[in-house]
Amino acid sequence: MESEIVVGLDIGTTKIAALVGRKTGHDKIEILGIGKAESLGVARGVVLNIDETVKAIKLAVDEAAAKSGVDIKVVNVGIAGQHIKSVQHRGMKTRRSIDEEISQKDIDELIEDMYRLVMSPGEEIIHVIPQEYIVDNEIGIKNPIGMAGTRLEANFHIITGQVAAARNIYKCVNKAGLEVQDLTLEPLASADAVLSKEEKEAGVVLVDIGGGTTDVAIFHDGIIRHTAVIPFGGNIITEDIKEGCSIIKTQAELLKMKFGSALASENQENEIVSIPGLRGRPHKEISVRNLANIIQARMEEIIEHVYYEIKNSGFEKKLIAGIVVTGGGAQLKHITQLMEFVTGMDTRVGYPNEHLAASSEEVTSPMFATGVGLVMRGLQNVQGTKQNEVKEPTKVKGHSDDRKRGGWFDQIFTKGKQWFEEDSN
Repeated sequence: MESEIVVGLDIGTTKIAALVGRKTGHDKIEILGIGKAESLGVARGVVLNIDETVKAIKLAVDEAAAKSGVDIKVVNVGIAGQHIKSVQHRGMKTRRSIDEEISQKDIDELIEDMYRLVMSPGEEIIHVIPQEYIVDNEIGIKNPIGMAGTRLEANFHIITGQVAAARNIYKCVNKAGLEVQDLTLEPLASADAVLSKEEKEAGVVLVDIGGGTTDVAIFHDGIIRHTAVIPFGGNIITEDIKEGCSIIKTQAELLKMKFGSALASENQENEIVSIPGLRGRPHKEISVRNLANIIQARMEEIIEHVYYEIKNSGFEKKLIAGIVVTGGGAQLKHITQLMEFVTGMDTRVGYPNEHLAASSEEVTSPMFATGVGLVMRGLQNVQGTKQNEVKEPTKVKGHSDDRKRGGWFDQIFTKGKQWFEEDSN
């Protein structure tokens, strides 16, 4: 039987990328097609212009559909932005009988309760992630199923975001003629794509440097411990180069990508780049060392924010695997050296190729880590459905997705799907 096909849609500040993938026989992921479009309606991870974003989604999805030969109807979407917050919370459930074993139903009910927590006005719970369970005051239990006990407790990592921001993502995807299967926090998707099980166990920080935001996710003992979204990314570095060198934005972006470096000391004093002048004006000469100084100053600021989040998590001394940096910003020369210099932690660049079957070089770039992670998450959630090969999406099995679709803003846009699900039952 052929594996189901899943589409990851990464709605970023710089680009919108659609990746079509499926599982191969060796438990690897094969990317069948990839489409990308310039993102003009998104700033710092949040949709600001619906029409521009819809246009870009259509372009990216059409390109991915043409390359993969798949009729795309359903997508797994990522969410980021400064509004994302995370909190720790403990939940408790008293069971009626000590003789009955703790079942999946008990855990589901405990998680369900967390989704009912009262949030600040305008906020919605995106993810509820159990960290560890406590059964009758016995702590540190990773999986309590099958145990006996009357009092079941759990520590949860709860990720919240603005209802309006999530609603606008749903609105854009629906206006593009698509349906959202799942909404995932982007650093969680990136972590799936670039981190190994051993790294999560040892303790690791994922730093995803995108165009508008830098996403941070901290893991220890295989459990997510802290998440944060920093409202700075590669675009702010481009702006600094534009201002500092008095050039236009496209030239600044090209300079950053071709000659940019995060460490000024690694560049020669006498290296000069010549930039064509505008409309017959003379050429402009820019020192590569000066360019690196501009980049390093802003990059240090971003890394200081990351380091603050690491210290804030309380796991600073427990992260044996150090830092894994991914996203478009990870392609900057000497980024790992600067990260190690500022934080004192081992750093490597995370490429999403560990889980991929033989793919083009383009897909294994760190800038597609989120997209690959969204495909992986989609494949974990889908069991035997081929929703992108049929006209109407089939019901997705799995309690966690049903809960996530419970938000009122989701219901507005998925009446048809709810009817279809009820009908299929």
